[in-house]
Amino acid sequence: MVDTRTDPHTFRWYGGRISVDFTATLTGHIPHTVEHLRTPADLSHWSRAARLSDAPLPDATPRALDQARQLREALHRTFLHAAKPAPDDLDTISTWSARSLPGPRLTTAENDAPTLCRPRLHLTGDLLTLIARDGVDLLTGRHSHRIRECAAPDCTLLFVDVSRPGRRRWCSMDVCGARAKMAGYRARRTRE
Repeated sequence: MVDTRTDPHTFRWYGGRISVDFTATLTGHIPHTVEHLRTPADLSHWSRAARLSDAPLPDATPRALDQARQLREALHRTFLHAAKPAPDDLDTISTWSARSLPGPRLTTAENDAPTLCRPRLHLTGDLLTLIARDGVDLLTGRHSHRIRECAAPDCTLLFVDVSRPGRRRWCSMDVCGARAKMAGYRARRTRE
């Protein structure tokens, strides 16, 4: 059962990578999951909230929403099981990653120095391609072994642990980490 009562525009940005943050558009444990991409417009909202587009995606349709959810689930499963990913999930990610995408351009700033100008995304396919490419880069890069699931029992968010010792446990120290520390403190106080 997917709970749709929660505001779908309350997106989580604790993952450290755009592909990991995209997996956070479905949160909670089965059977009480919360779908944050309920409508095609929600996909546009997420894209703007991620600062990947300036305007609504004109081709955000129910079919595009289904494709986005399929990519999200393929990424989530692959991040969790990177040592032995499912071939179908790899195919989904690879298909999106292989699509063409407008590249960055060099422009000049006010002082005539070259400045990198990243293109804003205007189509849903471009958004999904960018997300898939980020996932491929993460899965094949130096932090591939540092993709973690939050240790909080009521949280399913993933994050990339870029801490020096590699022992980060929570998606966010401000949310799940603070709750865990408070629970530990209360448990110690009760024992005293």
